Amino acid sequence: MALADFYKTKAWEQLRRVVIEQRVNPSDGFIYCAYCGKPIVRAYDCIAHHMTELTETNYNDATIALNPDNIELVHHKCHNKIHDKYGMRTRKVYIVYGAPLSGKTSYVEDVKNDGDLVIDIDNIWQCVSNEPRYIKPKRLNAVVFGIRDELLNMVKYRVGNWRCAYVIGGYPLSTERNRLAGDIGAETILIESTKDECLTRLEQQTERNKDDWREYINKWFEVYTPPIDV
Repeated sequence: MALADFYKTKAWEQLRRVVIEQRVNPSDGFIYCAYCGKPIVRAYDCIAHHMTELTETNYNDATIALNPDNIELVHHKCHNKIHDKYGMRTRKVYIVYGAPLSGKTSYVEDVKNDGDLVIDIDNIWQCVSNEPRYIKPKRLNAVVFGIRDELLNMVKYRVGNWRCAYVIGGYPLSTERNRLAGDIGAETILIESTKDECLTRLEQQTERNKDDWREYINKWFEVYTPPIDV
Protein backbone atom coordinates (compact mmCIF):
# COMPACT_ATOMS: atom_id res chain seq x y z
CA MET A 1 0.00 0.00 0.00
CA ALA A 2 1.26 3.47 -0.92
CA LEU A 3 0.72 6.72 0.97
CA ALA A 4 -2.09 7.73 -1.40
CA ASP A 5 -3.97 4.55 -0.46
CA PHE A 6 -3.82 5.33 3.27
CA TYR A 7 -6.60 7.91 2.98
CA LYS A 8 -8.98 5.26 1.67
CA THR A 9 -8.41 2.77 4.51
CA LYS A 10 -11.11 1.93 7.03
CA ALA A 11 -8.80 2.85 9.91
CA TRP A 12 -8.34 6.39 8.59
CA GLU A 13 -12.00 6.90 7.70
CA GLN A 14 -13.08 5.72 11.15
CA LEU A 15 -10.54 7.92 12.94
CA ARG A 16 -11.50 10.95 10.85
CA ARG A 17 -15.17 10.43 11.68
CA VAL A 18 -14.46 10.12 15.42
CA VAL A 19 -12.24 13.23 15.44
CA ILE A 20 -14.92 15.27 13.69
CA GLU A 21 -17.63 14.07 16.08
CA GLN A 22 -15.50 14.86 19.13
CA ARG A 23 -14.58 18.37 17.99
CA VAL A 24 -18.04 19.69 17.27
CA ASN A 25 -18.68 22.70 19.49
CA PRO A 26 -21.64 21.68 21.70
CA SER A 27 -22.88 25.25 22.05
CA ASP A 28 -23.52 25.89 18.36
CA GLY A 29 -22.87 22.58 16.53
CA PHE A 30 -19.96 23.95 14.47
CA ILE A 31 -16.39 22.79 14.04
CA TYR A 32 -13.91 25.67 14.17
CA CYS A 33 -10.93 25.72 11.82
CA ALA A 34 -7.64 25.22 13.68
CA TYR A 35 -5.89 27.58 11.24
CA CYS A 36 -8.18 30.59 10.83
CA GLY A 37 -10.56 30.09 13.76
CA LYS A 38 -13.69 30.48 11.65
CA PRO A 39 -16.49 27.88 11.61
CA ILE A 40 -16.42 25.14 8.98
CA VAL A 41 -20.01 25.35 7.79
CA ARG A 42 -19.93 22.72 5.03
CA ALA A 43 -19.12 19.11 5.85
CA TYR A 44 -17.20 18.62 2.60
CA ASP A 45 -15.00 21.62 3.43
CA CYS A 46 -13.60 19.95 6.56
CA ILE A 47 -10.09 18.56 6.05
CA ALA A 48 -8.36 16.40 8.66
CA HIS A 49 -4.77 17.64 8.50
CA HIS A 50 -1.76 15.78 9.91
CA MET A 51 0.41 18.32 11.73
CA THR A 52 3.39 15.99 11.36
CA GLU A 53 3.31 15.45 7.63
CA LEU A 54 2.71 11.95 6.38
CA THR A 55 5.39 10.59 4.07
CA GLU A 56 6.05 7.33 2.27
CA THR A 57 8.28 6.31 5.19
CA ASN A 58 6.04 7.14 8.17
CA TYR A 59 2.43 6.59 7.10
CA ASN A 60 2.51 3.05 8.51
CA ASP A 61 3.43 4.42 11.94
CA ALA A 62 0.11 4.52 13.82
CA THR A 63 1.54 6.94 16.40
CA ILE A 64 1.77 9.50 13.58
CA ALA A 65 -0.84 8.52 11.00
CA LEU A 66 -3.61 7.42 13.38
CA ASN A 67 -2.87 9.65 16.35
CA PRO A 68 -5.77 12.07 16.99
CA ASP A 69 -3.35 14.45 18.71
CA ASN A 70 -1.55 14.80 15.37
CA ILE A 71 -4.73 15.82 13.55
CA GLU A 72 -6.32 19.23 13.28
CA LEU A 73 -9.50 20.12 11.40
CA VAL A 74 -9.23 22.96 8.91
CA HIS A 75 -10.98 24.45 5.89
CA HIS A 76 -9.83 23.05 2.56
CA LYS A 77 -8.49 26.47 1.58
CA CYS A 78 -6.64 26.79 4.90
CA HIS A 79 -5.19 23.31 4.37
CA ASN A 80 -3.69 24.48 1.08
CA LYS A 81 -2.24 27.56 2.80
CA ILE A 82 -0.64 25.36 5.47
CA HIS A 83 1.06 23.22 2.84
CA ASP A 84 2.36 26.29 0.99
CA LYS A 85 3.52 28.07 4.15
CA TYR A 86 5.53 25.16 5.49
CA GLY A 87 6.64 23.77 2.15
CA MET A 88 5.07 20.37 2.71
CA ARG A 89 5.96 17.89 0.01
CA THR A 90 2.87 15.72 -0.12
CA ARG A 91 0.82 16.06 -3.30
CA LYS A 92 -2.92 15.83 -2.93
CA VAL A 93 -5.43 14.74 -5.56
CA TYR A 94 -9.16 15.29 -5.10
CA ILE A 95 -12.12 14.04 -7.11
CA VAL A 96 -14.76 16.73 -6.61
CA TYR A 97 -18.09 15.23 -7.58
CA GLY A 98 -21.79 15.89 -7.35
CA ALA A 99 -24.93 16.67 -9.30
CA PRO A 100 -24.98 19.17 -12.19
CA LEU A 101 -25.16 22.71 -10.76
CA SER A 102 -24.31 21.52 -7.25
CA GLY A 103 -21.39 23.98 -7.07
CA LYS A 104 -18.39 21.78 -7.89
CA THR A 105 -16.54 24.27 -10.08
CA SER A 106 -17.26 27.16 -7.72
CA TYR A 107 -15.90 25.14 -4.80
CA VAL A 108 -12.66 24.34 -6.62
CA GLU A 109 -12.25 27.96 -7.69
CA ASP A 110 -12.56 28.97 -4.04
CA VAL A 111 -10.06 26.51 -2.57
CA LYS A 112 -7.38 26.08 -5.24
CA ASN A 113 -4.05 27.89 -5.25
CA ASP A 114 -2.10 29.31 -8.17
CA GLY A 115 -0.41 26.48 -10.04
CA ASP A 116 -2.83 23.77 -8.93
CA LEU A 117 -4.03 21.43 -11.67
CA VAL A 118 -7.76 21.44 -12.47
CA ILE A 119 -9.31 18.87 -14.81
CA ASP A 120 -12.82 19.97 -15.76
CA ILE A 121 -14.25 18.42 -18.90
CA ASP A 122 -16.41 21.50 -19.57
CA ASN A 123 -13.18 23.52 -19.81
CA ILE A 124 -11.73 20.98 -22.24
CA TRP A 125 -14.83 21.16 -24.46
CA GLN A 126 -14.66 24.94 -24.57
CA CYS A 127 -10.93 24.94 -25.26
CA VAL A 128 -10.95 22.58 -28.23
CA SER A 129 -14.24 23.68 -29.82
CA ASN A 130 -13.99 27.47 -29.34
CA GLU A 131 -17.75 27.35 -28.83
CA PRO A 132 -19.69 28.97 -25.99
CA ARG A 133 -19.53 27.00 -22.76
CA TYR A 134 -21.84 23.95 -22.70
CA ILE A 135 -22.00 23.73 -26.50
CA LYS A 136 -20.47 20.31 -27.16
CA PRO A 137 -20.23 19.14 -30.79
CA LYS A 138 -20.42 15.33 -30.75
CA ARG A 139 -17.80 15.04 -33.47
CA LEU A 140 -15.21 16.14 -30.91
CA ASN A 141 -16.08 13.43 -28.38
CA ALA A 142 -13.00 11.30 -29.02
CA VAL A 143 -10.70 14.33 -28.84
CA VAL A 144 -12.20 15.68 -25.61
CA PHE A 145 -12.20 12.36 -23.77
CA GLY A 146 -8.74 11.54 -25.08
CA ILE A 147 -7.38 14.80 -23.64
CA ARG A 148 -9.13 14.14 -20.33
CA ASP A 149 -7.69 10.62 -20.12
CA GLU A 150 -4.19 11.88 -20.89
CA LEU A 151 -4.47 14.50 -18.14
CA LEU A 152 -5.68 11.85 -15.69
CA ASN A 153 -2.70 9.72 -16.67
CA MET A 154 -0.40 12.64 -15.88
CA VAL A 155 -2.04 12.97 -12.47
CA LYS A 156 -1.63 9.24 -11.87
CA TYR A 157 2.11 9.45 -12.48
CA ARG A 158 2.42 12.88 -10.81
CA VAL A 159 3.80 14.58 -13.91
CA GLY A 160 4.58 18.28 -13.37
CA ASN A 161 5.21 20.48 -10.36
CA TRP A 162 1.64 21.07 -9.17
CA ARG A 163 0.86 20.70 -5.47
CA CYS A 164 -2.85 19.80 -5.65
CA ALA A 165 -4.94 18.40 -8.49
CA TYR A 166 -8.72 18.61 -8.72
CA VAL A 167 -10.75 16.34 -10.98
CA ILE A 168 -14.27 17.75 -11.40
CA GLY A 169 -17.13 15.57 -12.57
CA GLY A 170 -20.54 14.11 -11.85
CA TYR A 171 -19.37 10.56 -11.03
CA PRO A 172 -22.73 9.42 -9.59
CA LEU A 173 -21.76 5.74 -9.39
CA SER A 174 -19.64 4.66 -6.43
CA THR A 175 -17.96 1.93 -8.52
CA GLU A 176 -16.77 4.51 -11.06
CA ARG A 177 -15.58 6.93 -8.37
CA ASN A 178 -13.74 4.24 -6.42
CA ARG A 179 -12.05 2.89 -9.53
CA LEU A 180 -10.82 6.32 -10.56
CA ALA A 181 -9.78 7.27 -7.03
CA GLY A 182 -7.78 4.06 -6.70
CA ASP A 183 -6.18 4.50 -10.12
CA ILE A 184 -4.96 8.07 -9.61
CA GLY A 185 -4.49 8.01 -5.82
CA ALA A 186 -7.25 10.51 -5.02
CA GLU A 187 -9.56 11.43 -2.19
CA THR A 188 -13.20 12.14 -3.01
CA ILE A 189 -15.23 15.20 -2.03
CA LEU A 190 -19.00 15.16 -2.51
CA ILE A 191 -20.47 18.61 -3.08
CA GLU A 192 -23.81 18.02 -1.45
CA SER A 193 -26.86 19.72 -2.89
CA THR A 194 -30.50 18.72 -3.18
CA LYS A 195 -32.27 18.22 -6.49
CA ASP A 196 -34.46 21.25 -5.78
CA GLU A 197 -31.40 23.42 -5.17
CA CYS A 198 -29.84 22.33 -8.46
CA LEU A 199 -33.05 22.93 -10.39
CA THR A 200 -33.44 26.36 -8.81
CA ARG A 201 -29.91 27.30 -9.90
CA LEU A 202 -30.72 26.08 -13.40
CA GLU A 203 -33.66 28.48 -13.65
CA GLN A 204 -31.25 31.33 -12.89
CA GLN A 205 -28.95 30.34 -15.77
CA THR A 206 -29.02 31.86 -19.22
CA GLU A 207 -26.25 29.91 -20.99
CA ARG A 208 -27.56 26.36 -20.62
CA ASN A 209 -30.37 24.58 -22.41
CA LYS A 210 -32.81 24.21 -19.53
CA ASP A 211 -34.59 21.13 -20.92
CA ASP A 212 -31.32 19.26 -21.42
CA TRP A 213 -29.86 20.23 -18.07
CA ARG A 214 -33.09 19.46 -16.21
CA GLU A 215 -32.76 15.96 -17.62
CA TYR A 216 -29.09 15.76 -16.58
CA ILE A 217 -29.97 16.76 -13.01
CA ASN A 218 -32.84 14.29 -12.74
CA LYS A 219 -30.72 11.49 -14.18
CA TRP A 220 -27.88 12.11 -11.72
CA PHE A 221 -30.18 11.80 -8.72
CA GLU A 222 -31.80 8.68 -10.19
CA VAL A 223 -28.54 6.75 -10.50
CA TYR A 224 -26.49 8.23 -7.66
CA THR A 225 -25.01 5.73 -5.22
CA PRO A 226 -23.60 7.23 -2.00
CA PRO A 227 -20.22 6.33 -0.53
CA ILE A 228 -20.14 3.11 1.45
CA ASP A 229 -20.09 3.82 5.17
CA VAL A 230 -17.05 1.93 6.42
